Amino acid sequence: MTRKTFLTLHAVVALLVGAVALSAPGYLIAGVKQAQTSPAAEVMGRTVGVLIATMGVLALSVRSHGDSPTMRSVLWANLLLQLAILPIDPIAYLAGTFHSLGSFLPNTLLHLALASGFVFYLRDMRVSSAANVS
Repeated sequence: MTRKTFLTLHAVVALLVGAVALSAPGYLIAGVKQAQTSPAAEVMGRTVGVLIATMGVLALSVRSHGDSPTMRSVLWANLLLQLAILPIDPIAYLAGTFHSLGSFLPNTLLHLALASGFVFYLRDMRVSSAANVS
């Protein structure tokens, strides 16, 4: 898979998840995560939806760009995001906030796959391009 294809898939997933979190946070919290919802939780769900969708827009915006310090930064930021998000759902499950494997396992696997992809494309990037900072 090319980096462009990977970033396109990442963008589509981010835009879809972001749209659901923004437009139907109660469904995401109660229906998908099987957790108790509240007005505050729905506000946070919408906030997360905007942030995730924004990452999708960024990925679509740079998916055709070549190796550069900026592309390296975009890949690093996305990798750090995936690694930071990765433990949140499993911890919620272990704490009893989420009540089924389906409430966290698909997201956890998605974050692992995305993190692996970002690592792969960071390692695949030409080293010399990172040194050409103007």
